[in-house]
Parts: sequence; C-alpha cells; structure tokens
Amino acid sequence: MLYMAFRIALRALGRNKLRSFLTMLGIIIGVGAVIAMVAIGEGAKALVRQQIASLGTNILIILPGAVNVGGARTGSGGRQSLTDFDAKAIMSQIPVVVGASPVLRGMQQVIGGEQNWSTAVQGVAPEFQQIRDWKTADGRFITQADVESTAKVALVGQTVAYNLFGDENPIGNIIRVKKIPFQIVGVLEAKGQSSMGNDQDDIVMVPYTTMMKRILGVTYIHQITVGVTSPDLTEEAKKQITLLLRERHRVRPGNDDDFMIRNLSDIAEAASNSATVMAILLGSIASVSLLVGGIGIMNIMLVSVTERTREIGIRMAVGARSRDILLQFIVEALVMAAIGGALGIAIGIASSNIIHRMMEWPVLVRPDVVVIALLVSGGVGVFFGFYPAQKAAHLDPIDALRYE
Repeated sequence: MLYMAFRIALRALGRNKLRSFLTMLGIIIGVGAVIAMVAIGEGAKALVRQQIASLGTNILIILPGAVNVGGARTGSGGRQSLTDFDAKAIMSQIPVVVGASPVLRGMQQVIGGEQNWSTAVQGVAPEFQQIRDWKTADGRFITQADVESTAKVALVGQTVAYNLFGDENPIGNIIRVKKIPFQIVGVLEAKGQSSMGNDQDDIVMVPYTTMMKRILGVTYIHQITVGVTSPDLTEEAKKQITLLLRERHRVRPGNDDDFMIRNLSDIAEAASNSATVMAILLGSIASVSLLVGGIGIMNIMLVSVTERTREIGIRMAVGARSRDILLQFIVEALVMAAIGGALGIAIGIASSNIIHRMMEWPVLVRPDVVVIALLVSGGVGVFFGFYPAQKAAHLDPIDALRYE
C-alpha cells in the first residue's frame, strides 16, 4: 500500500514538474541555508577553539595593579609592583603551578641583514615554552644559562623570520635591537592569530634578564605567566597566588591588591559562548526559510486537492477508504519535502565550500546537522501536508464525482 502511494505521488508530481519544483524551492532554500549558516557558525566556533588552544586554558596572567592618585585610579600597570622574584616564589611555593615565567615586552625596530621590521620583542624565561606549549620549528629555546648570563640570543617568530630573511634559514644570523646584536638560536613554530586578532608569530623572544638590563633598563617585570597543572585547578591556584603575593608585597588587610590575576579559562569560555550564540542565531534565521517552504507545500497541496476532487471521488467509488486517500496525499507532501531536502543538502554543502574558498572563512559541515535537516524537511512535509490530506480524505464521494 505504501509503495503504491509512493508511485502515485511521483506520478502526480511529474504531471506538473515546474509547479512541483517551485513548491520544493522553499524547502531547498531553507535546508541549504540552514546547513550553510550552521557550517559558518561551527567554523567560527572551531576557529575560536583553535585560537584559545594556542593560548592555553590552564594559564593565569598576573599583571601589576592600579594606582590611586588624587581619587583617580589608573588602569592595570599603573604601579610596577612585580619582580622576577615573585615569579620564582610562585613556582617554588605553589604546588599546583607547573611553571611561572617573568614576561617583559615592547615594540622595537629589529634589523636583520639589509631588512628591518617593527615587531614585539618579549623577554621570557625557559618555563615560558612549557606554559604556552610553544615548540621551536628549528633551533632551541632560551635556557637557564642564557637567563643567568643575560645572553644576547633570540628566537624569532615565523612572521619576523620571513620579513627579515625570506626563505633563508635565520638560525645563526645576527639581528639588532636598539643597536645591540643578538644571535638567532631558534625559530618558533607558527601559532597563527590570537583570539584578539593579533599575529602571534610577529614576535622576537629574548631572555627576560637581557630584556630588563640591556633593552629596557628596568628592575621590574610587566607580567608573570603562570601554568597550572589542570584547568580545573586554576581558581585554586589563583587564590594561593593572591595570598602569596599579598604577603610578599606586604599588602595590609582591607587594602586592595597591588596586582591583578586574569584567568584565560574565563576568557576562553566567554569567547566560546559568543561563537555558540552566533551559530544558534544563524541557524535560527535560516530555519525561517523552512517554515516558508512548509507553507508553500500546504498551499500547493490544497490546490492539488481542489484540482483532483473528481479523481478522489472515483477512487472512493471503487473502494478506496478515507485513510487511503489521507496516506496518498501525506506521502505526496513527504516526497516533495524529501526531494527538496536532498537538493537543499547538496546546495548547502556546495555553498559552504564556495564560501570557504572565495572568502577564506572557516566552515565546518556537521553530518548530524545534515541528517537533522533532512528529517526536519520530511517533518515539515508531513506537518503542512496533513491538513490538505485530511481535507481530501473527508470529501463526500457523491459531491466529488459531481465536481467539475
């Protein structure tokens, strides 16, 4: 019975090919739009997760605190309250910490051979590599011996290496920062853009002691980057570090901290939630097209019932029951929606690939979304086809045979 209803549905749709296609167009556009929009949203989420992973989610950033001058408070960094001894104390006294690196940074004009490039120069400790999981593509990282001897050695990011030396291997070459010669001992692996859109590969790293004494001439550090054993322990580490630094800096009870601690896990969660909201919003907007497509199916099915009233009367006269007529029209609506859904899936996937290639926007087509879109399109066909089918099933056979 179901097979026969399917054949009749195909025959009915084949009689008016153009009308059937135009009816399915709403479903095609709806399903295609849902798949393409969700793919764009999922691609954005994947990009955010990749950028967050490059920063690390079990990292705490300790910054100098604010200063209150005449009732006006400066931003973070207003007072220079952090030293490299704070970093050493954190690493030795906080059990859940796997490493703590002093960090100093500044924009400098770097000269290499006949080229020069303005980039971020960053002073770090050997622990920085483990904390940020930043491997070297070639050469070595900064060592403790480099730190203790304030060695004039440097690592360069991929962007700096390309702009100063092109395709040449920069290892062993000399670059100059503030007229001070530094020998390149390593090239960092590519990290790509950060979640803030900054190029993480546009960087030069030197020992933090060299940055303090030879480049900046300061006795303080700009921040401390701390690695925690697990993302679940970042809040515990934050509490312990707060108590330790308040004691070291002799902050009296009731007074504000002279430092700030930022948890990258919170930033990561906020960024991920924003990407999720965007994906849901894009999918919801595209889903409206499915509703429009369903209304189109109901409209055409009502027209079809009116046009085929006499045919329905003949079927009833030769023994067709109301449920047979109901099944016939529901199957017809379902077939129309299913074909439209299949075409919509193909168009949605193709559109996603075109967007990826032409706009270089990350897209991610999820198989489960494809299956759900096909099931929803079928559900739309059944839902919006039920009323016309029920109307056809309840026609009076005598009136239907008399209908012209």
